Amino acid sequence: MPNHQLLDNINHKDVHVITQHTPEFGDNSSYSHVFLSEFRDVQAHYPIFFQKNAQTGQFEAIALFGLAGEENLFLTDAGWQASYLPLSIQRRPFLIGFQESNEDGVISEEPVIHIDMDSPRISYNQGEAVFLPQGGQSPYLQQMSTTLMAIHQGHQQTQAFIDSLQQHDLIESVEIKVTLDDDSKHAMNFLYTINEEKVAQLSDQVVADFHRLGYLKAIHMILASMPNMSHLIALKNRLLK
Repeated sequence: MPNHQLLDNINHKDVHVITQHTPEFGDNSSYSHVFLSEFRDVQAHYPIFFQKNAQTGQFEAIALFGLAGEENLFLTDAGWQASYLPLSIQRRPFLIGFQESNEDGVISEEPVIHIDMDSPRISYNQGEAVFLPQGGQSPYLQQMSTTLMAIHQGHQQTQAFIDSLQQHDLIESVEIKVTLDDDSKHAMNFLYTINEEKVAQLSDQVVADFHRLGYLKAIHMILASMPNMSHLIALKNRLLK
């Protein structure tokens, strides 16, 4: 079970975070969630798909790293072999929590930083310091704060994008079938992508609205990411040699 704690410079003054990427640190997942603001960087390395959340049934955007459940083909003994890490990978072991705030009788929830103290990345003698010796935020923590805020904003932006895609029936299921060099077969039938034909049939007004909101660019980024499936297959075949 995760041990999420509100981060502070008293209880966590000596905490460091190991930033290397290896399976022992939980980096062997076959996908991660991605957000609208990072689609351009993500599509340069990974195929972008949608999947349905098992609990809510809502669509989520993901970057695919492997062809099996616990397989990250970008992870080697030398670390993560891509120049861009999705935000949801970068932020570990930090996450956003919410704290109730009362200002002039108005109750609101403010985003605050939590840390998973059960994460294998937590250390007291190696890695990046979270706080400076005098108690201030380290440059590393400041960077993580920026990442977490991007994720916080990204949830809302990406959900609005997905809602618009669904409104115009632009998401369709896709079955990925792969035959590797050793004749083994892999099939993934839980993925969804953009229906290009329906995008081409959108009215001029919808296209203009999508362009204004940045959704048209996001659609093109998703479609442009599809050739990265060939790269995944090549990485998998390389492991077979």
